[in-house]
Amino acid sequence: MRSSLAPGVWFFRAFSRDSWFRGFILLLTFLIYTCYHMSRKPISVVKSRLHQNCSELIKPINDTHSLNDTTWCSWAPFDKDDYKELLGAVDNAFLVAYAIGMFISGMFGERLPLRYYLSAGMLLSGLFTSLFGLGYFWNIHMLWYFVLIQICNGLVQTTGWPSVVTCVGNWFGKGKRGLIMGVWNSHTSVGNILGSLIAGVWVNQHWGLSFIVPGIITAAVGVLTFLFLIEHPEDVDCTPPQHHGGPDEDQDNPQDPGNGPYSNRESGLETAARCSKEAYEEPAAISFLGALRIPGVVEFSLCLLFAKLVSYTFLYWLPLYISNVAHFSAKEAGDLSTLFDVGGIIGGIVAGLISDRTDGRATTCCIMLILAAPMMFLYNYIGQNGITSSIVMLIVCGALVNGPYALITTAVSADLGTHKSLQGNAKALSTVTAIIDGTGSIGAALGPLLAGLISPTGWNNVFYMLISADILACLFLCRLVYKEILAWKSSLTRDRGYKEI
Repeated sequence: MRSSLAPGVWFFRAFSRDSWFRGFILLLTFLIYTCYHMSRKPISVVKSRLHQNCSELIKPINDTHSLNDTTWCSWAPFDKDDYKELLGAVDNAFLVAYAIGMFISGMFGERLPLRYYLSAGMLLSGLFTSLFGLGYFWNIHMLWYFVLIQICNGLVQTTGWPSVVTCVGNWFGKGKRGLIMGVWNSHTSVGNILGSLIAGVWVNQHWGLSFIVPGIITAAVGVLTFLFLIEHPEDVDCTPPQHHGGPDEDQDNPQDPGNGPYSNRESGLETAARCSKEAYEEPAAISFLGALRIPGVVEFSLCLLFAKLVSYTFLYWLPLYISNVAHFSAKEAGDLSTLFDVGGIIGGIVAGLISDRTDGRATTCCIMLILAAPMMFLYNYIGQNGITSSIVMLIVCGALVNGPYALITTAVSADLGTHKSLQGNAKALSTVTAIIDGTGSIGAALGPLLAGLISPTGWNNVFYMLISADILACLFLCRLVYKEILAWKSSLTRDRGYKEI
């Protein structure tokens, strides 16, 4: 005779198994993209070493430079007066290649196995990152070498973001997506922090190791990805998530009373599993124009263009700014800049949590962007007055600048890539993610380039540029914010009088 507890035990075991696999995928993809960002960060720390104030250093006895040479300790070709423009060109080589490659990468991500695609991308990324550092040991002083390496690295790094977002989107439904991806997206800041700390260990001695060590770690994680990544829940007989409908319908929240009787819930899960299986077996790859027609894709893409412009300008130029303004050493400036990424972790989690509770992704982004503008202004004027004010301002600015950027590139991209208009075809997730992040990457390329061109006229002008970009990012969300406000008003009107408080 069958025990009356058998269904409950079966559910617990199935839920536990699903949870373990989901946790594993979340951890592995977190580690993967941590490595991608870790390999991008060293260039911002090493910049102040490639061109530094040599008058404060003691010239080696066997040095062949003349006594009047004030750039003997810098690394050619960055020892010239136009070093900021040259460093900006190196940054831009990576970012332009990344922006162009991102639009193509999403289409490949739809049509190739993610495990192979990610593994190859990580191995090549580790190779090109290491080759940049080997320029130190091979005594290379040609600008074209560093630019070429950055172009190649930018192209192969586009394999990362569409693939990891697609993989996470395959495993997690919409109900808690903002919070889950807000926590998960801290890999960006964790990678930046690790990249800064690793680069800081060798930046004052053998700066080539600042690139080689992250490159080796990235390649090693690429091997782990090949061995252990699971693309779909169906591959290991796990329950697939529901990708659209309200949070009440999401199977991640099985105890929600809005799901109705158990028979309806079971029917809903069976339907979701059947639909997901059908989509998994015969996915129809969405076209580029088809992805653009999904409501919200264009607005969030343009918003991310300017939000990412601000974020990546901080990513690539903050250590040099701190070094120039506060007169810290290269290592100290790199270490202090990690506080901006600590704030980014906090901002991403807060943005995800608030947007889940309010169901207002656009409004959450807009409010944080509005607050970011005056905080950047204050950081430039009073942030360097003392170590305490600098720490506080860096954390606050990091939270407000990176919070919207994190929310758009994760939860928003996953929401739009699994939009109900796609009728359960989550295969579009890779293309939608690539369009949004690719458009954002145009801003990521423009930001450091503009900073390199503007910074010789004064750092104040760089911050005015960042504040202007922040305001433009807000403007592109106005229509979506208005729609969310109307939806809230409609929901309050409908629920007034019988909703329990």
